[in-house]
Amino acid sequence: MSEFLPYGRQSVSDEDIAAVTEVLRGDWLTTGPAVTRFESDLAEHTGGVPAVAVTSGTAALHVAYAAAGVGNGDEVVTSPLTFVATAATAALHGAKVVFADTEPDTGNLDPAAARAAVTGRTRVVAAVDYAGHPAELDALRDVADEAGALLLEDAAHSIGSTWRGKPVGTLADLTTFSFFATKNLTTAEGGAVVSPSARLLDRARAFRNHGLVRDRDSQRHPDEGGWHQEVHAFGLNYRLPDVLCALGSSQLRRLSAFKRRRAELHARYDAGLKDVTDVLTPVRRAEADPMWHLYPLRVLGGRRKALYDHLREQGIGVQVNYIPAYWHPVFADLGYRRGLCPNAETYYSQELSLPLFADLTDSAADRVIDAVRSFFGA
Repeated sequence: MSEFLPYGRQSVSDEDIAAVTEVLRGDWLTTGPAVTRFESDLAEHTGGVPAVAVTSGTAALHVAYAAAGVGNGDEVVTSPLTFVATAATAALHGAKVVFADTEPDTGNLDPAAARAAVTGRTRVVAAVDYAGHPAELDALRDVADEAGALLLEDAAHSIGSTWRGKPVGTLADLTTFSFFATKNLTTAEGGAVVSPSARLLDRARAFRNHGLVRDRDSQRHPDEGGWHQEVHAFGLNYRLPDVLCALGSSQLRRLSAFKRRRAELHARYDAGLKDVTDVLTPVRRAEADPMWHLYPLRVLGGRRKALYDHLREQGIGVQVNYIPAYWHPVFADLGYRRGLCPNAETYYSQELSLPLFADLTDSAADRVIDAVRSFFGA
């Protein structure tokens, strides 16, 4: 059998290693100058919108909902076609999660379904850029504004993407990123929250650092001494350390190259599979310039599991992204039932993610194409 081919893999260069080593030899490992530098570097890729670095994409969501003031009695409208964290972090703040259906072709939150789902209690409309293709943020902006809610973009898949020429990070009140190893760039584990609102950014920074207040002008008991710090509202330790931020800044220098390579591989899959009648290749809206994180092939005729097993047996590490969030028992125990979002459930039943990462070779991609075609006898 050929070498196992994962569906995702980090790309780490000698320059990345040197950047991390430099920090390890310095005075700062945790919160120091590399954090500030990474946040500044990241803003160069989000239209200048400032960033708050955190420990993961999940932490970014938790921090963003905290910044939005999500709490008991609030509702968060979101897509079920996402990793469970998009919904779970809202629930952890005490919100009721309202799942709205997805577009049948992109897998992104359907603005019409979101509009039907909002109520007077909706605090946040949370879109997800599935596979790296931006959601319809202009239409969803209208939905959020009409509801008096904030718009959050879960851009875990889509840093480097644009919608109508505007970079992801400029389109929502709050945007969250993930820098997990398989994402478009990595800090090993890590994430970020970006926002054009100084108020929301201040709330995000406070929540990622236990809610600690060090500014004497803001303290309720400023006369204790120079050591004094106090907590006015609870937060958590979600600080991303210097050593990982150094890796992130180095990776950002190659983000445009990562995007080009992922687009080349995406197009190669499209060309190699376009005439296979038993599958659907991913769609792309004219308004979108995606940073493709996944290649979500859709397998027709109920044969997704059989193709999954076939490819895995050949050492090709395909994956399925994602089980609808409300199918998880933790949501089922709260009363959510299957059938709630038919488009999302149909998409899930067909979806199979083919290997896609910047260092994937043309020959490896062709191996995947040949294996898919052989399964269908094409």
